[in-house]
Amino acid sequence: MSPSVLIGIDLGGTNVRVGAVSRQGEVLAWAEAPIEASRGPQAGLQRISGLIEQVLAETRGGALMGIGMGATGPIDRQRGSIQNPYTLPTWEDVPIVQPLRERFGVPVALENDADAAALGEAWVGAGRDRERVLMVTVGTGIGSAFIYRGEVYRGVGGAHPEAGHLVLDMNGPPCYCGARGCWESLAAGPAIARRAQALAQGAPTIMLDLAGGRLESIDARVVVMAAQAGDALAQRVVQETAAYLALGLVNLLIAFLPDVVILGGGVMRAYPVFAPYLHSMIKRHSVVVPLDAVQLEVARLGVQAGAVGAAYAALKLIKGG
Repeated sequence: MSPSVLIGIDLGGTNVRVGAVSRQGEVLAWAEAPIEASRGPQAGLQRISGLIEQVLAETRGGALMGIGMGATGPIDRQRGSIQNPYTLPTWEDVPIVQPLRERFGVPVALENDADAAALGEAWVGAGRDRERVLMVTVGTGIGSAFIYRGEVYRGVGGAHPEAGHLVLDMNGPPCYCGARGCWESLAAGPAIARRAQALAQGAPTIMLDLAGGRLESIDARVVVMAAQAGDALAQRVVQETAAYLALGLVNLLIAFLPDVVILGGGVMRAYPVFAPYLHSMIKRHSVVVPLDAVQLEVARLGVQAGAVGAAYAALKLIKGG
């Protein structure tokens, strides 16, 4: 009998990643490609379907059980559609579940991408065997998800809570959501770049050298490299950013008190640079509630977390969970 295979899809604003995943969470085959959202949703669906067929072929006859997708939001899980995400221009109210279900003849689960990544980490990653798992992803934006006893916490009507839009500074920079001083507008990758570029103008710093002499090319990666090399200005940017990262985390920890916080995303690849500031502020606020008992972990599944978690969502759908 052919082994059972789950398909997990991680649909982002730039790339789509597809994995064939076993019932135990092992990635058996992997493929990814640019989604090219501007070409429209039909072209995107064709690309996704092609990647599914590619990874299925690599499993050498594995029997497809189900498909799960973690997609950049907002999404409508009940209708199985993607709802005009900021990161997927032209994808306005796009049915995604039904076309995949009709093409491949299996159940299809749809989740927010942050929820999918958290499910993956809770299933076979840094949150395995933990009852309360909070995941925070820091990259172009800040995403969050809370898993309790293997289930995604959902808001009213099944909506996905967006901790990245916690307001930390009412006088802070404007955010595309319409507010000012949102967590992600203060601590995500673009905020780090903006802060560094403002400070680097006319100041002695190796950040400009690392960016090829172009102020606009200073990004979060450059800041981290310069800080690790001892650049005082870059270290100031890291410290200011870490203060906002820690403040947002403290708010979430006070509200949820999870067993573990899993930190993922491109910015958190530099976790050791930010860690001392994060731990210091968390310890400082461990007065009324035991925040220092919460463990901070770096995500273990890397870019595969979303696809693995989406596959797990499909498995839960099949089992009726």
